[in-house]
Formats: sequence, C-alpha cells, structure tokens
Amino acid sequence: MSSLTVRKLNVDLSRGFARHWLDGDVYRTAFMNALSMSFPLGEQMFIDSVRAAPPEAILDPGLRAEVKDFVGQEASHRFVHQQYNAELARQGFDYTMEPAIRVRVERIRKLPVRDRLAITCALEHYTAMLADYVLRNPDFLDGAEPRLRTLWTWHAAEETEHKAVAFDVYRAAGGGYWKRALWYLHVSLVFWWDTSLQTAHNLRRDRALGRRSTWASAARTWFGRKGLAWHLLKPGLDYLSPRFHPWQHDNRALLRMWLEHNDDAYRPIGSTSI
Repeated sequence: MSSLTVRKLNVDLSRGFARHWLDGDVYRTAFMNALSMSFPLGEQMFIDSVRAAPPEAILDPGLRAEVKDFVGQEASHRFVHQQYNAELARQGFDYTMEPAIRVRVERIRKLPVRDRLAITCALEHYTAMLADYVLRNPDFLDGAEPRLRTLWTWHAAEETEHKAVAFDVYRAAGGGYWKRALWYLHVSLVFWWDTSLQTAHNLRRDRALGRRSTWASAARTWFGRKGLAWHLLKPGLDYLSPRFHPWQHDNRALLRMWLEHNDDAYRPIGSTSI
C-alpha cells in the first residue's frame, strides 16, 4: 500500500488573479511566480527520472505503489502550474529562462539513470525544504489571493508527503553517496541561479527591479527574523551527510494539519499508471 494520495485541487484559475497577488508585495510575488514557472518542466523531469529506474531495482511493492502515486501527484502539480503560468503570460510575464532550461533538461535525459535520479533527489530536497517553510510559517502567505494561498499550501503538503520517494528509488537503483552529494552541490548552484535570474526578469518586467522597497522586501524575505536563508541552512547542509534520509526530519504533523484544515480544498483521485 502507498502512503501517498493523489488529489485534485478544487481551485479554478480561469478568472485570473491580481498582478501582485501576495499581499501587494512585488518581490515575494515575483519570487513565487519564478518558482511556479520552473515547475512544469521540472516536475515532468522528476516523473521521467523515476519511470526510468529499471523495474528490477524497485522490487518492494510498497515503493512501487509510492512511485505510482508520486507520478500522479507530480502530474497534478504540473497541470495546475501550467494554468498558473498561462495567467502570468497573459499578464506579460514570460518564462525567460525556458529555452535554456529545456536544453538542460534534454541533456539530463541522456545521462545514466542513477545520475538522473540523483539530480531529482537534489531538486526534491529543495522543494521539500521550501514546502516545510510554507507550512511552518503560514504568515508568509498572509494577504495572498485565497486561491493561490490554497494552491501553494496544497503543493507544499504534497511535496512533504512524497519527499522521500525519489531518494528511496535512487538507493534501490544502487545510487551511492558521492554521486548524490556532488550532484546536490551542482544542482544547488544551478537552481538558485535560475530562480534568481527569473525573479529579476519578473521584477524588470514590473519596472520594480531598482526600487528600494523591492530590495527591502527581498532582505526581509531572506534574512529577516523568519528569513528563508535561516530556514534552509541546516536542512540544506544535512543533505550532505552520508547517513541522510529525508524522513530524518519528520514533519508529517504539518501535512496532517493542512489536510485536516483544508479538506474542502481537494478531492482524492486515482493514481496515474507507471
């Protein structure tokens, strides 16, 4: 039996949403939009990498069931963020990094399976850390457009729920420590470079790149009392331990809390087949 549930989000983005949907904060909106822009390509890459694992490597029926539901959850995320990003495009925010990211994803697809899985593990760790931040600090989304608040917290809850699946597949496929650690260091540089550049593109499109208020918000977001930098530091370094496993940081209580308080925001659906 899988410990995951594939859910359909009860959120309709067809009516659009405000340009500065996160409490009018231009920087935080631009940063979250940059993350959303990267998700459809990234989530498809995650799906492809776990599907590429040889069947003989995933003999445990529980893990096979979780891979199936991992694919279903990531496919749901991809679909919702495609809708989100379509509205951003209508507002004039283009995914400037997309051509370069597509080239990189195609190169990754040609790598050996364990390398592809190691890259997926690294990126899944970043999404898990960001998800933990969103669920642990609900005030980060205070003043957000309600539909987008629901979307981001739903995504965070499911990233938390499946945060160990790619890691377990990597180990089952014979992946070792050094490959995992070296790819993580590489992915860390690339992920933050891409996200920072796309955030800057979004701010430039909004004519807010040079505003003092923009960079005051950025400083608070990253280095304030509840800054992202402080939240990411320890779990980011923990990944480099040879004994690391995602569930060493057991935050399932945050997942359960979100599910209990938002049971009207989703409905369970069937899994996507592998």
